[in-house]
Amino acid sequence: MEEATMERFRQLLLDERAALEQVADTGSEAAATVELDQSRVGRLSRMDAMQGQAMSVEMNHRRREKLRRIAVALERIDNGDFGLCEDCGGAIAVGRLEFDPAASLCIDCANREDSA
Repeated sequence: MEEATMERFRQLLLDERAALEQVADTGSEAAATVELDQSRVGRLSRMDAMQGQAMSVEMNHRRREKLRRIAVALERIDNGDFGLCEDCGGAIAVGRLEFDPAASLCIDCANREDSA
């Protein structure tokens, strides 16, 4: 892969990481423990708050996982392994990397992993 293409992917990953880190600060408030004081909040409001909390917790989990994948992809760029499938060693299609620069598997290996 050309150096200019690698640098473009590095910048995409850095931009995505910065955006995720910025959102992470606001997401932690929504994941805080829901107050269950029945004298202050109705049952449906509490259920709605608990559902919102659960969704926020899951979004935070996904955000942390995406940040981990971005860190691994940046390491792969530094090591010269970026764009190569971790399973088979073949090239990952540029279109796939443009869609998800943190992708570590070629489409064939990803499909095999999903069907397993």
